[in-house]
Amino acid sequence: MKILVNPDINTWSKELARPVQKMKDIEKIVKPIMKKVKRQGDKALKKFALEYDHVEIESLLVDREALDTAGQKINAGLKDAIQTAKINIEKFHKLQEAPPLSSEIMDGVTCMRRSVPIQKVGLYIPGGTAPLFSTVLMLGVPAKLAGCQEIVLCTPPDTRGEIHPAILFTAKMIGIDKIIKAGGAQAIAAMTYGTASVPRVDKIFGPGNQYVTAAKQLATKQGVAIDMPAGPSEVLVYADETAIPEFVAADLLSQAEHGIDSQVVLVCPTEKFVKKVIKCVEIQLENLPRHKIAKKALENSVAVVMANPDKAMDLINAYAPEHLIISVKDEEKAVSRVVNAGSVFIGNYTPESAGDYASGTNHTLPTNGYARSYSGVSLDSFVKKITYQKITAAGIKALGPTIEIMAENENLQAHKNAVSVRLKYLSKNE
Repeated sequence: MKILVNPDINTWSKELARPVQKMKDIEKIVKPIMKKVKRQGDKALKKFALEYDHVEIESLLVDREALDTAGQKINAGLKDAIQTAKINIEKFHKLQEAPPLSSEIMDGVTCMRRSVPIQKVGLYIPGGTAPLFSTVLMLGVPAKLAGCQEIVLCTPPDTRGEIHPAILFTAKMIGIDKIIKAGGAQAIAAMTYGTASVPRVDKIFGPGNQYVTAAKQLATKQGVAIDMPAGPSEVLVYADETAIPEFVAADLLSQAEHGIDSQVVLVCPTEKFVKKVIKCVEIQLENLPRHKIAKKALENSVAVVMANPDKAMDLINAYAPEHLIISVKDEEKAVSRVVNAGSVFIGNYTPESAGDYASGTNHTLPTNGYARSYSGVSLDSFVKKITYQKITAAGIKALGPTIEIMAENENLQAHKNAVSVRLKYLSKNE
């Protein structure tokens, strides 16, 4: 882990740069995949399964028997954990429901708004180095709560052509039965264009590697919406002497083990504390099954010594982390200063893992600095807000002249006329 001491503001962008490939280089790989799926449909998906997942697949769709028997292949403890997480996630996301709005803005002019579910959504569940059944909860629960009409789930198969039973069990628990054995950019392409097995969707959700992210961004050019350009995972921990070094190290490693392109950042007031954390990281790292992945990710990572708390928060907001852990003495002040972050974890006993799994918040969050302009997935992500207005005869008589003047001054005569003909009609029939 590289250590920076009070770095100049002009160097922040360079020193904290994420370890991502240039989008142009990634798109050169992804575009041909997208085109092949568009032309060949299921045939292309099966070819890519053989090429990338090293498995021959007869049927892309998971059959009912595999879905029904998945629960028999996982232990009771995991089932209970998934059920607890589901309950918490449902509770928090249900609180996000917005009732219809209706207000008479002026006499005879009523404006309304209501939430309408997006009809067809696609959920991408990573399954490469780790089967993320937790992401099924994070995406499937709000999709169901929103009332989406059709939900399709894509996830890569293992070398036996099977989907991890925890993913299937979780999907069945939520009520998702259309599950496709496809991963990577090809899965995104299938949901973008549609194939014999995979319906074209209106919006695609889910995290993934840089190729999946690139494919999602290309999908937007085909009229398909996406949740956000979420790529490799990241965490920034802001800690001082009130934090427990072992906890900080564990939080850094929890993100580092995601993948070699993940990044973790530590910000604290003293170099002495940094060294304590690094020592703890070294000890904990050796006991991790995925220590090789975590070690590689740590090569992309940075510890920043920043004694001034205001400058520390400026740096944090400039970085705009996906996950932000705040474990400092004056946590309320620090939390109040946060303007750019996907999700915030406060205090010594709030590990980022809680949000990843079971606290109730969503773990599908903006990465690579997109927290400056994107929110994480929520119930709102699965609905559209449609506005309505109803104007009475008295209302158009009161508001009409205002509209006429504005339209005329924008040189849009037909806009003005749409009001004028109504006012003339009312005048004649009074």
